[in-house]
Amino acid sequence: MTKEYQVTCITKPDRFSTHEHITHIGNMSGNWKLPREDAIRRIDSKQDAFYTIDKATGRKVYVGVVRGDGNKAPYLRTYADGKWNDNLLAQQECGANCSII
Repeated sequence: MTKEYQVTCITKPDRFSTHEHITHIGNMSGNWKLPREDAIRRIDSKQDAFYTIDKATGRKVYVGVVRGDGNKAPYLRTYADGKWNDNLLAQQECGANCSII
């Protein structure tokens, strides 16, 4: 059975760089963060699902794995209504209180 976890924060080396990927996703109130590679593995295996809440609609927006042309590492992005979007990038930075799980 797939468990679902709400993502409320991210870690990215340079918040404004379009060339750097999110390195961790997490939840500030749960005090956890998960490395990108572990999140990808959990999503691919259908062990866990991760989502954000769209502030405009209040709906869950699930995190998916995007794979490029084989030259780039897979990365995380939200997917809703048949489109990839940037809901993850709208999350705040994970704080020092978030421990890696």
